[in-house]
Order: sequence, then C-alpha cells, then structure tokens
Amino acid sequence: MATSLDLEEQEQLDQLKHFWRTYGNLITWTITLCLAAYAGWMGWQWWQRDQAAKAGGMFGELDRAVQVGDLGRSAKVFADLQERFPSTTYAAQGALLTARLQFDKGQVDAARGTLGWAAEKGVDAEYRTVAKLRLAGVLMDQKKYDEALAQLAGDLPEAFAALAADRRGDIRLAQGKRDEAIAAYQQAFKAMEPTADYRRLVEAKLVSLGAAPTGGASAVAAASAGGTKP
Repeated sequence: MATSLDLEEQEQLDQLKHFWRTYGNLITWTITLCLAAYAGWMGWQWWQRDQAAKAGGMFGELDRAVQVGDLGRSAKVFADLQERFPSTTYAAQGALLTARLQFDKGQVDAARGTLGWAAEKGVDAEYRTVAKLRLAGVLMDQKKYDEALAQLAGDLPEAFAALAADRRGDIRLAQGKRDEAIAAYQQAFKAMEPTADYRRLVEAKLVSLGAAPTGGASAVAAASAGGTKP
C-alpha cells in the first residue's frame, strides 16, 4: 500500500516538474509583469498626489497675490505654475485668475496671452471654454471681431451653449450686425433656464433691439410667477 502511494506521489511530482519546465518561465514573467504594473500604478498615484499638493500650494500663493492686486508677484507665480504643473486644474484656474488681474490693471495683451494658453492647454473642456469666452470678450474690446468669433466656434460643452450664443450676440452687435445679434441673443434666451437671472439680461438686450421675446413666458414673467421680483 505504501509503495502504491509512493508511486502515485512520484507520478504527481513528475507531472508537476513537467508542467513547471513547460510553463514556469511564462508564469514567472507574468507574475513579474503584474507586480511591475502594480508598482508603476502605485508610483503614478503617488506622483499625481505629490504634483497636486505642490500645485495647490502654488495656487494658494497666486490667489493671495491676486487678492492684494500684486501683478508682478501673480505673474511670476503663474509662470512657475504653468511651467512646472501645466496639466493640473490649478494651472488652468491660475491662468483665469492671473488674466483677470492683468486685464483689470490694463495689461490687455498679457491677459489675452494668458487666456489663450488656458483656452488651448486647459486641463479639461470646462476650463478651456471659460477661457475662450473671456478671451472672446477681450478680443471684442480690441475690435478683433473675427478672432473673437473664432474662439466661440466648434463644439463647446452644452452647459456653455447659451453663454457662447450671448457672447456672439455682443460681438455681432459691436460689428453693427443687428439682425445677427438678435438671432444670437434669441438662441441664448431659449437655451437658458426660465428662472435664470442672466436670462433677464439677455431679454433686456433683445428688448433694447426691439425684439422682445414672444411665444412664451419671459424671464421677468417667470421670475414674478415664482415669487421673485424682477
């Protein structure tokens, strides 16, 4: 009986050795690759957190500089943020903050360049779209109407469709193209929620152009129906 068991165990051992000789290297490499991939993923996660923490610290410094109107300091911190952490949300947010201060301080060309970077390099579509809307306004003020309209062309996130249409209306009106301005404002008006405060501003633009909205409740009427004074 013992001999029978010994032979069976020996056979199983021989089968195991054969299996390992055949597939051992493959198994070893597979395990090694899995461990390497896991280590790489963990390293990437750590690097991402480290980058975000450092970028967040720089953004806080930038925000403080903007709050006190320190144009030189804010521009320097943003330049560092832009160079070291361009793929973070903090870089896009920093661009918007810096551009606003630059514009307020009369450095319109600098603001245009900062917004142009955010519009092209922003980490996600929302930040890029906000930058495009603001850049379109700066270009409109500089009477660069075609460039301004180009910022609003193409596919934009649906949430910004109404604001983009409103900005197109402003540009068309600045060009003296009244009918096209009205069409853009009407598009913006229809796309906004009836109770949105900004919708009343668009309605006021249409009224001033002799094209008060018809065929439905106006923003003012909707607000009144909800108990809000116009």
